[in-house]
Amino acid sequence: MNRVFGKKKNQPPPPSIGDASASVGGRVDGLDEKIAKLEAELRVHKEKIKSSKGAAKQYAQKRAMDVLKRKRMYESQRDQLAAQQFNIESTAFAIETAQDTVTTVAAMKGAQSALKMQMKKINIDQVDDLADDMADLMEDMNEINEAMGRNYATPDDIDEADLEAELEALGDELEDEAISGATPSYLQESSPTPAVPTHSPNAEHEADDKFDLPVAPMRS
Repeated sequence: MNRVFGKKKNQPPPPSIGDASASVGGRVDGLDEKIAKLEAELRVHKEKIKSSKGAAKQYAQKRAMDVLKRKRMYESQRDQLAAQQFNIESTAFAIETAQDTVTTVAAMKGAQSALKMQMKKINIDQVDDLADDMADLMEDMNEINEAMGRNYATPDDIDEADLEAELEALGDELEDEAISGATPSYLQESSPTPAVPTHSPNAEHEADDKFDLPVAPMRS
């Protein structure tokens, strides 16, 4: 049968988006090179037009027009291929986005299943009871810390108004003494300090001892 009808040939796989984009991109690069060469040639003809006269100038103008037409044709082809490449790249981006979406959805499904399994191990009522117990314990600890921080050495009958008045008076006194340069009253000494003796009580008797021996203190 294969000899009569022939054997069906295997069809080659269709080109991928990446292959198509690379192929079109290569053609765009080739056209850019041709356009660059024509621009260089066009500059040469422009210089000849400026420096030539008569028939030579007309010939240079004709050559420049031919080069300019070819340049415009290549630019039109390049723009068309660039538009095709843009469409191919947009399609490739859409395909990649769809693939990423499929992967994300699959990952979310797996995470949902894992979360459901973990939630089965958690008792909401026990969590609420635990939170309430922790709140009660923290409240008890705050009360204990407040009780331990009380100052028992301070009398309860102290008038806050008297303390504020005394503090204000002390501030006025400090301000007045700072202006006058005097020593504050609470830093002044109540009685002068006695002078330090400069000679020994037995100095006269020690001077009378001719043998330089210590003299016994005299009895009163």
